[in-house]
Amino acid sequence: MNNINQFCGHGATAVPALYFNSKEAMIDLAAGKFNINPLFFRAMDTEDYIRQEETFGAHNYRPLDVVLSRGEGVWVWDVEGRRYLDFLSSYSAINQGHCHPRILKALTEQAARLTLVSRAFRHDQLGPFYQEICELTDSHSVLPMNSGAEAVETAIKAVRKWGYEVKGIPDGQAEIVVAENNFHGRTLTIVGFSTEPQYRRGFGPFTPGFKAVPFGDAQAIESAITPNTAAVLLEPIQGEGGVIIPPAGYLKKVREICNRENVMLVLDEIQTGLGRTGKLFAEEHEGIQSDLTLVGKALSGGFYPVSAVLSNKEVLGVFHPGDHGSTFGGNPLACAVAREALKVLTEEGMIENAARQGRYAMERLQALRSPHIREVRGRGLLIGIELVPEAGGARRFCEALKERGVLCKETHVNVIRLAPPLIIQRDELDQGLEQIEAVLREA
Repeated sequence: MNNINQFCGHGATAVPALYFNSKEAMIDLAAGKFNINPLFFRAMDTEDYIRQEETFGAHNYRPLDVVLSRGEGVWVWDVEGRRYLDFLSSYSAINQGHCHPRILKALTEQAARLTLVSRAFRHDQLGPFYQEICELTDSHSVLPMNSGAEAVETAIKAVRKWGYEVKGIPDGQAEIVVAENNFHGRTLTIVGFSTEPQYRRGFGPFTPGFKAVPFGDAQAIESAITPNTAAVLLEPIQGEGGVIIPPAGYLKKVREICNRENVMLVLDEIQTGLGRTGKLFAEEHEGIQSDLTLVGKALSGGFYPVSAVLSNKEVLGVFHPGDHGSTFGGNPLACAVAREALKVLTEEGMIENAARQGRYAMERLQALRSPHIREVRGRGLLIGIELVPEAGGARRFCEALKERGVLCKETHVNVIRLAPPLIIQRDELDQGLEQIEAVLREA
């Protein structure tokens, strides 16, 4: 083969990625010819992909050194054909499992019809999406966006505007109470009220108007509220913070405080919502409803960036045409995918399965005796294994699990976070737990 068109033309999509040493090649692009020994070509392997990524990409992540190329259900395969159990679910974005066939069908059918009209025009997927998600979540109104961080930013704008127009807070003085150790995204406003030094370092100056208080302390929230407080913004469980579960009754007490002080309660359920904790929303464990609930990640089953702000009419009602928007927010493809992702979640019993399998996993892990474990905590299929400082950090355990065919990720240095797809069955869960137990006993 010495013709570039022959190699790269018709049917080239079936050819795997190839690597060659350019010093060994004589290429004449003008003539469309090259003179090369075919033995110099070979399929790219893990190291090639990692080298390529590290050479051309920004270094803002530190992933495990596995290069994935395919996924199905709870399983993923790397470029060399090795199979792994996914115990992270893309930080809960793939609650429904990889490449769920029903969501895939909805995606492809809608992609063949209409993908984007912006919000300049109406389309036939938006209204049904609005109604279906509102009825499922007992919400009055919804505003769709793309990423989770966009949903958080939207909520911040909404409660500030509500504070000025409805509560009567003096212009420019609205305050929002947040929790220490929070994680709500990576935008400039959001990292500005983070208490994690790395998230803030080098990015100031920051947006004012936020007060951080200890997570799990309802009295601290009450003390921080002033007449200028528009909202309290919390995660029901701090996932990125290490799967930190607040004391029983905390959210209920915060709900009572917000009602009494005329303050909006905003719950970020982007990671904890849509079945992850064994209920549709984590707030349901305490029998409360927020004023605004933020969802994303699993809202599309991992197929497409979709997020939303779910609210009562009072807060989202302050928005008027031109106040807020997004070219891609609520587009036809996003709505079709989200509609099917929600149906799959509820119709196939995934929420109930998360509760059932989560109880079993917690029982096994809490019974595990290991000198490395400080605490095991979780709710549903969101579980954190906190290690003692002497264990040398959680990453080395995650790397050892990768070698045993289980993929998970460390957070906050000493915590192994486990969050498998909600479709996981007992035999698959057992396979993963056996490897986790072995690593924590042997490491």
